[in-house]
Amino acid sequence: MGGETHDRARLLAWVRGRVQGVGFRWWVRARALELGLTGAATNLRDGRVEVVAEGPGDDCRRLLDLLRGGDTPGEVAGVVERWENPRGTFSGFTER
Repeated sequence: MGGETHDRARLLAWVRGRVQGVGFRWWVRARALELGLTGAATNLRDGRVEVVAEGPGDDCRRLLDLLRGGDTPGEVAGVVERWENPRGTFSGFTER
C-alpha cells in the first residue's frame, strides 16, 4: 500500500463466520485500542459483526489485516470492507 501515511480514514468491515458469542467484539476492541483507533464493534442480527474504526489509514489497514489474519476468537469466514472519510463521531472504542 505504499509508504506510511497519516491520512485519517474510516473503515467499515462486516465480518462473517462464527464471530458472535466467542469474545470477538472484545478482541476487536482490544486490537483497535492498541492501534489508537476509535469506533465500535456491533453484533448484527444476521450473525455478522460490523466493525467501524477511525484513525490513521495505516492503522485502520492493520486492523483489517488482523481481522483477516486467522488469529481471532471464533472463526472468520470472510470480511467485506468499505472505506469512507472519517466523521469523528467516536471518542473511544465500544462493543455493542
